[in-house]
Amino acid sequence: MPHYAVGQIIMSKTVLIGLGGNALAPKEEKGDVQQQFARTRKTLSEVMEFVRQGYNICLTHGNGPQVGAELHRMDLTYDAIPPLPLGVCVAGTQGTIGYMIQQSFQNALRIENIDREVVTLVTQVRVDERDPSITNPTKYIGKRYSKEEAHNLSVKFNWKIKEQEIDCWRRVVPSPDPLYILHGKSIRALVERGTIVLAAGGGGIPVYNDERNLLEGLDAVIDKDLTAAKLAWIVRAHEYYIITDVDKVYLNYMQKNQKPIHEMTVSETLKYQSQGQFQKGSMFPKMRSALYFLEHGGQKAVITNVAQLKDAINGNAGTTIIND
Repeated sequence: MPHYAVGQIIMSKTVLIGLGGNALAPKEEKGDVQQQFARTRKTLSEVMEFVRQGYNICLTHGNGPQVGAELHRMDLTYDAIPPLPLGVCVAGTQGTIGYMIQQSFQNALRIENIDREVVTLVTQVRVDERDPSITNPTKYIGKRYSKEEAHNLSVKFNWKIKEQEIDCWRRVVPSPDPLYILHGKSIRALVERGTIVLAAGGGGIPVYNDERNLLEGLDAVIDKDLTAAKLAWIVRAHEYYIITDVDKVYLNYMQKNQKPIHEMTVSETLKYQSQGQFQKGSMFPKMRSALYFLEHGGQKAVITNVAQLKDAINGNAGTTIIND
């Protein structure tokens, strides 16, 4: 890959950064816009280390807390304002979260006198309209309710609901796998010229090809981790960083014999996965994403949190997964 300069920085490698939705709106915070901006600025001040080390950069992000808030607003105002489909809410959060990240990143660059642009691309992602998750939704979304509250709301709004924990019921929606990220050539062209690109936020806006081969929206939330891995392949990323709410991957997580993993190979990851080490709703999709990236030309995938990011970039924190 050619080396070239942007400002005073020599660009020679590409990274895909996947920011979890909780990195911008942690569970312990109320999540108002001021808190989200403050958290985004803190996150982007850490992400700046990739700029200092000369990476081409593409970012994507989760949107679970933000979409949940949008849905709750609509539940409260449904009789006064027509509600929006879930896919349109994903598009909206791509814009609002993109704005927060874009502004925060641009300001961080200005503080260090670095002349690079940051852009947000509202990104559609094609899925299979026959994906099994469409008729059997399992993705939890929105607020938590008692069984009675959830049942009443399911009747009122035609929700599908499931019990996530004991007496904790939530709405569930389809979460199909991504097939194809639209606008990929444009995303890669911008990244390769040194522009910092935000794309496919929240897994992308779910669309499918109808019988006329025209795009049509779908009421779903795409698996964001697998979308991130496919986006990494599109931009030819060498490295893939998954920023989540834990500092690294653990065996026997939250048990007395919990053990941190600093580095593991693909074959070791598959072994641990077969042992049921990675929880379906949390670490499992991240590991699947990391494995997809490494199987499709990636050099290393790293899982860590914002606080440990700088050390992880330098190989001193987080969990690094590499090919055998």
